[in-house]
Formats: sequence, structure tokens, C-alpha cells
Amino acid sequence: MIFCVEDDSGIRELMIYALNSAGFEAAGFEDGASFFDALRKGDPELVLLDIMLPGEDGISILKRLRAGGNKVPVIMATAKGTEYDKVIGLDLGADDYLAKPFGMMEMLSRVRAVLRRVSPASRGEVLSYCGIRMNTAQHTVTADGKRIEFTFKEYELLRKFMENPGRVFTRDQLLASVWGDAYIGETRTVDVHIGTLRTKLGRCGDCIETVRGVGYRLGAQK
Repeated sequence: MIFCVEDDSGIRELMIYALNSAGFEAAGFEDGASFFDALRKGDPELVLLDIMLPGEDGISILKRLRAGGNKVPVIMATAKGTEYDKVIGLDLGADDYLAKPFGMMEMLSRVRAVLRRVSPASRGEVLSYCGIRMNTAQHTVTADGKRIEFTFKEYELLRKFMENPGRVFTRDQLLASVWGDAYIGETRTVDVHIGTLRTKLGRCGDCIETVRGVGYRLGAQK
């Protein structure tokens, strides 16, 4: 079961419809009070939580959840689009965020990705290569011991490489895996994200190699 906490009834019903169509069970709530009432009957698999809500806002709801020891995965949704909201939510224990307006395909992709990360098979998994250390349970990455902050797509792209060191991926393969089969856009998007990854990782980023005429791979440290 996935809980959608969203005060706009039109958006809430669309989210529930998309989740149901994708094979998930979903229930919607317009505010924190109704959400916590339902939570007393049992935890969902994941919560889609809007920041801007009447009465108690999403940040306050997330604080209450984590303060009470509830570790249910939470994806925050914000219409503000400010870096501050995203950072605060992630620091408080949110697992991911969606910037409004968002498409239903993106929402489903992020829901699936978060559920994969918190599945029993992936809990506690630590990937290490070329001075890069990724904890998939905590959703953290360090390079030469320094904590690095990534966007959702950057993290998923790096994770793809970390899980398959040495394997060459074409741009189309990376787009399908990280952005989803429904993505419509240029393969140049991959190149831009690779450049950002290399910059953020510093010296460790040198191990993301370009294979001319093919794509990219995680190779040996240069």
C-alpha cells in the first residue's frame, strides 16, 4: 500500500489512478490528520508526501514520523522548487523528492527506485570502487572519504556503474535504465550528467571512462 498525502483532490486522484494502473495499491489523504489516523492502522510500503499542506505541513509530518522511529520510505513533493526544501527534507530522512509539476511516469519511476533501495535484498549493501563508496541503504556516497551530494538521476547513474564495474553501457541503455523507457529526449542528457558526476567526484571521477563510439564504463583509476 502507498499513501498519497496531497491536498489537491485532482492531483491526488491522478496519483492514485497512476499507481493503481501500475499494479500498486494506493490510498489518498488531504492532510496530516487523516494520514496519521490511517497510519495507526498499519504502515504503508511508501509515502508520497506533499510539503505544502493545510494545517500541518509536510516537513512537520516527516519530523513526527522520524522522531517516532517510523522508517517508512518517504518521497517529498514540493511546488517551490527551492534547494532549501529539498535539502531539509533529505536531511530529515526523506528518501527522495519530486518537484512539481511532475509527470506520472517520473513519479512511478521514483517510487519503484525507492522501493528497490529499501527492499530486504538491498539493505546494508555497500559498493566500493576507485575510492568511491556507496551505501545503498543510506543513499549516501563518499569519494576519498568526502561526502558527495547527488541529484536522484546522478545517484542512479553512478549506482548503475558501481553495480557493473568494467561493463560498457551505451547512452541508450543508460537512458532506458535511469530515465525510463518512456523518456523522450536527446542522448546528450547522459553526457551532461556524466560530466557532472566526474566534476563532483573529483579525482575519483577519472574512473568513469568514455568508450569512443560506444558509451561509458567504470574502469580503472587513472
